[in-house]
Amino acid sequence: MDISQIKAAEVKPEVGIHLAKSENAKVKVMSFVNLRCPYCKKWHEESRDILTKFIEEGKIELVIKPFDKEKESLQRGNVTHRYLNYEAPFEAWLAMDKIFETQDEWGNLSLEEVAQYMETKLDLREQNNKEATKAIIEEAGRANVTLVPTVVVGEHIFDEHITPDELTALLNEEFGK
Repeated sequence: MDISQIKAAEVKPEVGIHLAKSENAKVKVMSFVNLRCPYCKKWHEESRDILTKFIEEGKIELVIKPFDKEKESLQRGNVTHRYLNYEAPFEAWLAMDKIFETQDEWGNLSLEEVAQYMETKLDLREQNNKEATKAIIEEAGRANVTLVPTVVVGEHIFDEHITPDELTALLNEEFGK
């Protein structure tokens, strides 16, 4: 991933699904994802336990930014984003677990069938996320974020290739500043 064009300072914590024990958590981890992206699934699965630990310790706030993409293969992810409840962030995170776990089942369905799958198989309800979705797309544009996952922690920008040990070290370093 070419991160040289990304403007980390343009990525703000205001819009997204906020997971934190305290809104005053010192370190913000801001993650642009698309729930159809296999690399986002990898990031989610490999980072979840580490992020959960740091959230529970009150050290970080995770801001998940479901990023609707025009790429045909990711449009099914755009549909799933409509089922994430921004008002109940931990519920949304659990929904993301289920959505990622079943990605192979719904990933090649039609857009209408994906919506049906979210409702009938995963028991999720469509939310009114239109304003947040628009704001995330605009923010990504200002910051030159084009690929998913893109994760910003302070001045650090990375994708799913960060190892669990590297992520832990980075979060500890940021918290220690």
